[in-house]
Amino acid sequence: MKFAIIRERKSPPDRRVVFTPEQLGRLNHAFAKAEFTVESSPIRIFSDAQYAASGITVQEDVSNADVMIGVKEVPMDALIPNKKYFFFSHTIKKQPYNRELLRAILNKKIELYDHETIVKKNGARLIGFGRYAGIVGAYNGFRALGLRDGLFELPKVENLPDYKSLKAELHRIKCDLPPINIAMTGVGKVAGGIIEVLEELHIHALKPKEYLQLGQFNNVQTVYTQLDVMDYYTRKDGYKPTKTECYNNPELLKSDFMKYAKVTDMLITGHFYGNGAPYFFTREDMRAADFKINLVADVSCDIDGPIACTIRPSTIADPIYAYDASTEKEVPFKTAGAITVMAVDNLPCELPKDASEGFGEMFEKHVIPAFFNGDKNGILERAQMTTSEGTLTERFSYLQDFVDGDD
Repeated sequence: MKFAIIRERKSPPDRRVVFTPEQLGRLNHAFAKAEFTVESSPIRIFSDAQYAASGITVQEDVSNADVMIGVKEVPMDALIPNKKYFFFSHTIKKQPYNRELLRAILNKKIELYDHETIVKKNGARLIGFGRYAGIVGAYNGFRALGLRDGLFELPKVENLPDYKSLKAELHRIKCDLPPINIAMTGVGKVAGGIIEVLEELHIHALKPKEYLQLGQFNNVQTVYTQLDVMDYYTRKDGYKPTKTECYNNPELLKSDFMKYAKVTDMLITGHFYGNGAPYFFTREDMRAADFKINLVADVSCDIDGPIACTIRPSTIADPIYAYDASTEKEVPFKTAGAITVMAVDNLPCELPKDASEGFGEMFEKHVIPAFFNGDKNGILERAQMTTSEGTLTERFSYLQDFVDGDD
């Protein structure tokens, strides 16, 4: 079976790749029936020469491969019919901007395996860039804090060579942090990346109840708390919700986040937000006199969603803006009294080398072996969204009305 690492064609350019040269070289030796090629690319974080040095064929035309592996969406005119494709299609939530892409995939009778759908039996994702989104997002949040308040200056992550350099920058400024309260949301890979940054800065962790008790009386140290769904949602009938109810029965819930907003200076988000779930806080909530949050590093980045001050995604080139709660409009990020927002929606792109290495390790462990062991763990079966007949698989049949619908 022939596998091809395809060139990233989406704009703005993405330097990440699914496999490093070392990883591909290792796979090439491990699987006798596998053949790996790399489509030449001038932007990839690893050069063509590095792949060639690992014994991997690099060429301009990889159309003879059976399986095409990329990172971001493949432009419709670049899709080759009757192939297997792996990439982030951003269609599983019925994202309207990619409806035509999914239609093209079906029309070209492509077997699509979205990276987001590569999951365990319990639905937990096996691979992704979430850890690095959390790392870069949290770093960017502290960078915004330093720039806004004149405390310190951190370089952009895109100008650093790797994660090791990022950590060195954090060590340099850890003594310059003011005594603020930081709340972070989430418990998955993104949250894990956020915690790595907080720990590098030696910020003291508190349980949610301890954090609320310390509240506005903290004026001596920088502290943080980690919030899961049961911490910031309550049931409408007053009972404490179960985790299952928080994810599967959002109609039962209402937000209880304001008790944290009253004592929090900086919010870093790493949660998953499901359709129909209550907003954490609204635009009206942010106008309250006791709403204390003044900086949001919104790694989750759901636009006009649960974090109401995130009114648009920001960019790697221009990552910070501010939200004026009184006018409900964007203002320059140093505007007095406004809420500073960092909402870059492609954060792992800023750390392409480390992100690629981490992603490739998981793909090497879980996905490639499934092609040669009869898919004994059901990895490919669960991940496959479309068939070679041009239809949706049963697992993703819920997308049929999305495919058939109007733009």
